Amino acid sequence: MALCFLHSSFTLLLLLSCFSASLFLCNAYFPLKHRHQHHPRFASHNYRDALTKSILFFEGQRSGRLPRSQRVTWRRDSGLSDGAAANVDLVGGYYDAGDNVKFGFPMAFTTTMLSWSVIEFGGLLKGELGHAKDAIRWATDYLLKATAHPDTIYVQVGDAYKDHSCWERPEDMDTPRSVYKIDRSNPGSDVAGETAAALAAASLVFRRSDPSYSKLLVMRAIRVFQFADKYRGSYSNGLKNVVCPFYCSFSGYQDELLWGAAWLHKATKNPTFLYYIEVNGQTLGAAEYDNTFGWDNKHAGARILLSKSFLVQNVQSLHDYKGHADNFICSVIPGASSAQYTPGGLLFKMSDANMQYVTSTSFLLVTYAKYLTSARRFVDCGGTPITPSRLRSIAKKQVDYLLGDNPLRMSYMVGYGPRYPQRVHHRGSSLPSVASHPAKIQCSSGFSFMNSQSPNPNILVGAIVGGPDQHDRFPDQRSDYEQSEPCTYMNAPLVGTLAYLAHSFGQL
Repeated sequence: MALCFLHSSFTLLLLLSCFSASLFLCNAYFPLKHRHQHHPRFASHNYRDALTKSILFFEGQRSGRLPRSQRVTWRRDSGLSDGAAANVDLVGGYYDAGDNVKFGFPMAFTTTMLSWSVIEFGGLLKGELGHAKDAIRWATDYLLKATAHPDTIYVQVGDAYKDHSCWERPEDMDTPRSVYKIDRSNPGSDVAGETAAALAAASLVFRRSDPSYSKLLVMRAIRVFQFADKYRGSYSNGLKNVVCPFYCSFSGYQDELLWGAAWLHKATKNPTFLYYIEVNGQTLGAAEYDNTFGWDNKHAGARILLSKSFLVQNVQSLHDYKGHADNFICSVIPGASSAQYTPGGLLFKMSDANMQYVTSTSFLLVTYAKYLTSARRFVDCGGTPITPSRLRSIAKKQVDYLLGDNPLRMSYMVGYGPRYPQRVHHRGSSLPSVASHPAKIQCSSGFSFMNSQSPNPNILVGAIVGGPDQHDRFPDQRSDYEQSEPCTYMNAPLVGTLAYLAHSFGQL
């Protein structure tokens, strides 16, 4: 099939077959560079602008001492004594959402997905690659601090209940910066496995540009994974009163062990991790039909990642992951019995922060399409062939909905397009900046701003909010955290998808 588009009678015959029931064969086998006709000639959105903003968002979420290069200028230093309560340095990292707590579990997942975005599509990021790496390094510098002591991971800074009883800027926060950890007697294989995945994935990002930092990351990842595997248990058990209901580990820790091993296999090429996956894969839930991918549940992501080893590297022992990955893909195809979409066409998994599933699923679609194209394969959904271009088309439609192609004609990315959420559930964004209001805003005083109908004074550019409900409705109310709160793990997978789309339409 490499002879496609040569002037031969065979090629003409094959081209004509594309208009018959054999369309999937042409899509599966013609090289990607010859198949631009499967995309519209015009882009309905400025994906490059959205990409720039999706990465800029992370600067608005930074904790710690901000660098001179800080572009979100309404933010200031915060949390400069974090870790002092436990005599450790835990300054830095990210606030996960609209509050002032640093939760290690979603922060690690955010890091993994930002890294995966760069690993797969970094070559397309062009001028944004440096900013993407900065966003990753802001997280990994913190994760290195959190894992500095063997068999111990500091997994949270801040008392979430007390933090949530205030509405104050991170620069003003005076709620307890309590420190919580997991260790041998109080294990947390879920958060430890995800942290190992994050460090391993990030090591690939920095392998060429900073080899010594990359080596530090991968060595720490190995140590953290060994701890996760040896001392098994869910961090929600020992820290239930601290992490629940905020970031309870509902899916258990098996998925994170498989996910962590998969990333270490990719980062190290050490046969030990391949053997671990071969021996433990089934017991860790690799074959389960669990089709949600997000900060808590990594099953689908692990299947897609491991399928690459079979599809692209021809690791035969991982053959089954192609089937497992296909099952996930088939479950999200519009019209599939298990796929739920809003009337306007948005993938809908749950009412609380649904957009995280939209961005993570879209990323898996374009990434799996990349693997399938390399292997000249397609997905078989009950006898119906699904081509890589179809997967990209589904992902594009989801991103286009997010950026404004929806019944409300509203972009769910703050600062993108003519109409976007004005009352984002985010303390720093909703309160006057330190520059405009230098005096401290006390804990309870901030609620007058939270309850106000006024637009947020500081635009949290690039933030993806939770999004509309299952009927495409979005009230744009600050109090409605389920729909109006941004989260780092919503943006992280979108970075890769936007890079792909911007490149596809010649915007990069």
